[in-house]
Amino acid sequence: MASVTFDKATRLYPGATTPAVDQLEIEIADGEFLVLVGPSGCGKSTSLRMLAGLEEVNGGAIRIGDRDVTHLPPKDRDIAMVFQNYALYPHMSVADNMGFALKIAGVSKAEIRAKVEEAAKILDLTAYLDRKPKALSGGQRQRVAMGRAIVREPQVFLMDEPLSNLDAKLRVSTRTQIASLQRRLGITTVYVTHDQTEALTMGDRVAVLKDGLLQQVDTPRNMYDRPANLFVAGFIGSPAMNLVEVPIIDGGVKFGNSVVPVSRDALTAAANRGDKTVTVGIRPEHFSVVELNGGVAKSLSKDSDDAPAGLAISVNVVEELGSDSFIYGTARVGGEDKDLVVRVDGRSTPEKGAELHVVPRPGELHVFATSSGERLTD
Repeated sequence: MASVTFDKATRLYPGATTPAVDQLEIEIADGEFLVLVGPSGCGKSTSLRMLAGLEEVNGGAIRIGDRDVTHLPPKDRDIAMVFQNYALYPHMSVADNMGFALKIAGVSKAEIRAKVEEAAKILDLTAYLDRKPKALSGGQRQRVAMGRAIVREPQVFLMDEPLSNLDAKLRVSTRTQIASLQRRLGITTVYVTHDQTEALTMGDRVAVLKDGLLQQVDTPRNMYDRPANLFVAGFIGSPAMNLVEVPIIDGGVKFGNSVVPVSRDALTAAANRGDKTVTVGIRPEHFSVVELNGGVAKSLSKDSDDAPAGLAISVNVVEELGSDSFIYGTARVGGEDKDLVVRVDGRSTPEKGAELHVVPRPGELHVFATSSGERLTD
């Protein structure tokens, strides 16, 4: 086992004007489970393939432990990779697939059998060792691919979207198995996914990439609570954080019919930039509903002089999940319609077409510079 270091690692494809991965800097501790996440084309798989030796490194360096592996061939890096499509040999049994790399390396049959049986026991594959891959389910095939990696006893596991071919229910159970197995084996693991729910539930730390640039690397909790910029704020979390551009006024920001206090440092930072507005981020669970009657939001009279506090949201869709409900609605902000999501108690759900008023809880507000996207709150 060993640590992994990306030291300003860069990959520029021939003919491209911008790098696919641009000066990536991450320190991955020995035994850590790091997840690379981001939208398609962000550079996460390229970063993994650079570590594996499958992509050339055009600048910077990559180290595994104390060894500089930047220009070493894959076979000399002491890594094992689990692919999205399993990459199993269809004519071989499960046992032969799992032990094939050891056979090529000249390991004795007895030792191969012992290691394969041990890995099969860990992965609950003992009953399937004599079967061919076509006789297995998708989840079982993925476990065989993991078993093939385990028997090699590498310093680093690399996993490239290993769950994307599985159905939703199987993905949930398999990701739990992978995370549990990694903690049990203690092998440094770099895992690539486009699914931020996978990233938050599996990783010790998560690294978010966009357009080849590292946006933030942090624990799942810190990334959820303190996103570094607008991109991370909008990408991490399901449903996504609500992002609304609002004017700055004395004491805070104008949110609908209410003034919501925000950090003085954030307001000062925005003022120093000459900004008249900021973008506030509010998680769906961090709204307070201020206009709700008997579990159903009241429709407001257009000619009422006593307008309720907060922002008026017209309810479009109600997603009931039992204990909670998500309200998907539209609000008029800055002269244009803005889609917002609000989480409410499952027993106090407004009807579709109703109107409710919400205000963000002051201590749960995230403030970002609208121009640069960087975080302004502590």
